[in-house]
Amino acid sequence: MPNSHSRVGVASVCAASLTFSGLLVTGLLAAQPAAAADPAGYQNVRINEVTSSGNDTVELYNSGPTAVSISGWKMADDGFSPQSFSPSASSIPAGGFVTFNSPKGLGDSDKVVIYTSGGTVVDRVDWATNAAKPAMARCGGDGTGAWVTTTTATTFGAANAAGCPASVPAASKVVVNEVGSDGSDTVELYNGGTSAVSIGSWKYVDGDTSHGAASISSSAPSATSIPAGGYVTFNSTIGLGGNDSLFLLDGSGNTVDSTTWAAAGASPSDERCATGFQTSANATFGAVNSCSGSTPGGGTGGGGTGGTGHLLGGGGSLTSGCTPEAPSGTGATPSGTLSWPGGLDVTIADNVCAFTTSTGPEGRDVSGLAFDPADPSVLWAAKNKNWLYKLVKINGKWVPDATWSATGKQIRFAGGTGQPDSEGLTVGGNGHLYVTSERDNSNNTVPKDTVMEFDPAATGSVLTPLHQWDMTAQFPQLNTGSKDDANLGFEGVGFIPDGWLTANGWTDPLTGAAYDPADYPLHGGGLFFAGLEYDGTLHVYGLNSDGSFTTFGTVSTGKPGVMDVTYDAGTQRIVATCDNTCGETHTFLKVNASGAIVPDVTYTNPAVMPVDNLEGFALAPTSTCANGFREAVWSDDGIYGSGSGTPAYGHALYSGTFPC
Repeated sequence: MPNSHSRVGVASVCAASLTFSGLLVTGLLAAQPAAAADPAGYQNVRINEVTSSGNDTVELYNSGPTAVSISGWKMADDGFSPQSFSPSASSIPAGGFVTFNSPKGLGDSDKVVIYTSGGTVVDRVDWATNAAKPAMARCGGDGTGAWVTTTTATTFGAANAAGCPASVPAASKVVVNEVGSDGSDTVELYNGGTSAVSIGSWKYVDGDTSHGAASISSSAPSATSIPAGGYVTFNSTIGLGGNDSLFLLDGSGNTVDSTTWAAAGASPSDERCATGFQTSANATFGAVNSCSGSTPGGGTGGGGTGGTGHLLGGGGSLTSGCTPEAPSGTGATPSGTLSWPGGLDVTIADNVCAFTTSTGPEGRDVSGLAFDPADPSVLWAAKNKNWLYKLVKINGKWVPDATWSATGKQIRFAGGTGQPDSEGLTVGGNGHLYVTSERDNSNNTVPKDTVMEFDPAATGSVLTPLHQWDMTAQFPQLNTGSKDDANLGFEGVGFIPDGWLTANGWTDPLTGAAYDPADYPLHGGGLFFAGLEYDGTLHVYGLNSDGSFTTFGTVSTGKPGVMDVTYDAGTQRIVATCDNTCGETHTFLKVNASGAIVPDVTYTNPAVMPVDNLEGFALAPTSTCANGFREAVWSDDGIYGSGSGTPAYGHALYSGTFPC
């Protein structure tokens, strides 16, 4: 892991990166002045789940970093003035929930508005035609996801994922993307989905609860739909004040998205940026948000970066000892790098602090990732401090497969000794796991650049390698007595099938002729490309069944570091991933006309993602493709910027999409 090395010479990223808040969903400020002081942090409270069945329960969620007092708060529906309610607790803890039964009945078509004791609107949700039966919940992230009618049991007092359907409507990808309260009172909507969304019957309303909802079509008659990745703008007919809110409602009256801003915050406009809504110096209605010359904190909203992505997920609170680690070694993005070609939305893909172990209680250091080619429903993961995980997806999250090990399996060096600093991971042609280690963590000033082969079908909680290949002697530059230098060795590894190398005419550096696998009868069905963090080179090996290995030389990635290596059959490319050391980029390599492996194209991560030590990267096989896309997964070595709170801690995995 690169968190402690100093060769780039940058100790930390800027404060904006360290307080990444794309996941935060804060509450709503009212247009009317408050009669009493509002409690600190009230704008971080959101309505999270509602039912109009039986006991008419409402759940509130606090996305902020500190507890919020709700003493004296009130609620209203569509037929009553604000009423006091009796919550399950007088304050909501950070990342926590409070529930209450509505003091007045909630109907099949109704709304809930939450007020502070001073009369400020905190949040509001509207629904129609039994949308809140059995319940209606934010799906895609507590406090931030789209409102969806649940299909299973309610989850009051807990995260919503278990009660959410497997997929959400296309309309949930539409967000309020930019708002201006400077004269024209302009609103911009953005569709971050992959298909057009009809909005001909949609409405909007501001933070003044005395106002009725206005039709979008009354302001923009031609705005009947929003194309995938497109925009619609309109001028508000109900006015937008200097301290106001905007709620977007679908044709049934259900809340789709919302945002709020403080005094003069939306002048000239408020726009979604990677750190949430910001007051912009330059309005960009109908185009990608510039996020230049912006002032953070101008407003709050549904989170993410509409027009440039939407980051959903998080929730939960940190467990004892789940300590994040700040990113380090940040460098520039290489020139010529292209934008992420997949979907712009990204989701938190693991449970909070899911990877705590006896040797790594801090819960971070997840590095290498690899989909199992034989079973793409399985994702393998390596944790630096000698642990492997078999992950399966449940309710949209990658979680340990309890049938293999609910807490992961510990790995050792040959002979059952030591603590491998396990970094890279790949699945070989024989279905075995091949794991790289930079050093022995029980002696971490000395490099130990090895590749170990493990049989995932082996029983027991501790795995020892079937074979182990030690290449340490090839890298004397790492053996300086410094733990930082020892930590710059094998960071990633990828198994490259012989069939790809021969079909593309790779020239064997040892013979100068076309590569012929028959020349190396003990090497198996492919070669292994190990990524060296020290200089970004790939080192090519044939790993022989007798424990020996053949060295085929090096491949340049053109980048100063490599953190993961994978072979992607979909693009027919080798992918070398680099974290913030190289600007969060992925270089796809091909065989050129001369038979050499060279960089082809480099992509950044989706813009909504934080600048962290994102060390692992995996692309799902094309057999999983749906609507032209497949899953991409990233791992965060430091769990630093991905979760709920400010800064946001506690999660190691992100999920996005990549073209088939």
